[in-house]
Amino acid sequence: MKVKGLVIILMVLAGLLIPGMVNGQADAIEANCKGYFQKPFLATNRPYRALVTGDEVAEFRATLFSGTTYRVAAGSTDPEKRYVIFSVYDSERNLLFTNSEYDNAPYWDFAVDGYMDCIIEARLDESVTSSGFVILMTGIKLNDMQ
Repeated sequence: MKVKGLVIILMVLAGLLIPGMVNGQADAIEANCKGYFQKPFLATNRPYRALVTGDEVAEFRATLFSGTTYRVAAGSTDPEKRYVIFSVYDSERNLLFTNSEYDNAPYWDFAVDGYMDCIIEARLDESVTSSGFVILMTGIKLNDMQ
């Protein structure tokens, strides 16, 4: 009976502690990602967060407008490892950019002509890690807003 009670107590403690540890790791990655939004860039959304494993893909959507320079940034626990691969597609899934062609660069700046709905996909570089958080943020260049 004592062992069963101890197991239950340990399970309850794990249930209380693990979510806090997971959120803490995600918060640290988010802080790294926010570092890519120094002046003149400003993050314009809450971070897109996903926990992915293997070949899973996280998909996010954004609406972009002409006359603005945008930045898409990916955060990781260790910015030197660059394990997040992100790709930007138009609404018909035509590839506009993928950071995998640029050594998994942590951010990309771009502008669009007219109005555009886009799809941003993020996945892990499995040669670096097989599971982890994917955190993406988008922002605008403030100089364009004059």
